[in-house]
Amino acid sequence: MSPRTLSPTSSARSAEEVGRRVRRRRFGRYRLAPFIFTLGTAVLFGLFFLWPGVLGLSYSLTDYRGWGEPEFVGLSNYTDLFGDSEFYQSLGRTFVYAAFAVPVGYCLALAMAVALTTQRARGKTPARIIFFVPWLVSPIVAGVIWRWMFGESFGFVNYIIRLLGGDAVPWASNADLSLFVAVLASAWGGAAFNMLLFIAAISNVPRSYYEAAELDGAGSWQRFRYITLPSIAPTSVLVILLSSLGAMKEFAMIQALNGGGPGTQNRLIVQYIYETGFERSLVGYASAASMVLLVILMVIAIVQLRISKRKNAW
Repeated sequence: MSPRTLSPTSSARSAEEVGRRVRRRRFGRYRLAPFIFTLGTAVLFGLFFLWPGVLGLSYSLTDYRGWGEPEFVGLSNYTDLFGDSEFYQSLGRTFVYAAFAVPVGYCLALAMAVALTTQRARGKTPARIIFFVPWLVSPIVAGVIWRWMFGESFGFVNYIIRLLGGDAVPWASNADLSLFVAVLASAWGGAAFNMLLFIAAISNVPRSYYEAAELDGAGSWQRFRYITLPSIAPTSVLVILLSSLGAMKEFAMIQALNGGGPGTQNRLIVQYIYETGFERSLVGYASAASMVLLVILMVIAIVQLRISKRKNAW
């Protein structure tokens, strides 16, 4: 036998060693990319979320005014905040705004998604573009547009009402009407993104469900109620959660639309924090208000997620 001739056993061992080296190289390569992406995400999260949160919490325990050395005051800002009627007014108005804006935005986005996923619908491509354009508009620009449309003396809507023989509606001087316009503007601007989520969810519902229901004599409303809505329940929870958090943090659109007016009757909580921290230079006090808002948002998210888990368990 030639010395270079290998036995079957040694050949098998060599093949196993080569396979192990290849697997190690692949395993190391596949582990490196996720590690890099995870590290980058962790750095960005710490830089733009964790560090500002820690800084805000530290400021909330001081009397910092934007200059000079902050002096530690403990929980004094929080005790003053919980006795501030303006804080409660802004927080309550924010809850009212969210209570109307979230359902209106949800229904509008779902209606748009159903219209675009209907098999008999025509002109879907132009409709998608038209429906999606509002989401591309800056919230500040959207606020200016709706302010121009619903201005009392110069608004387009009142101009049409006058042409029809009616009286001008006090869209800006009436607090409830002003909030109504803000709700419409919010639903108009945010419906497109939620529409995409609903379209993806509805497209994943098996067509066999609708075909079987149609053979059983179910109408369009019955198919929507008993097939579509239960099938997209997880997406509905996600849309409601994101919309609720977004409504509680609304600032730019409201600021450009009515500035929290008339007066301060429609001043939302983020506007209150902004005015307190930047216009009144009470950075520590505003930081305490932002920490309270953070806790409220966390509670809202936890409650909605637990409700979703209970429904899935049923």
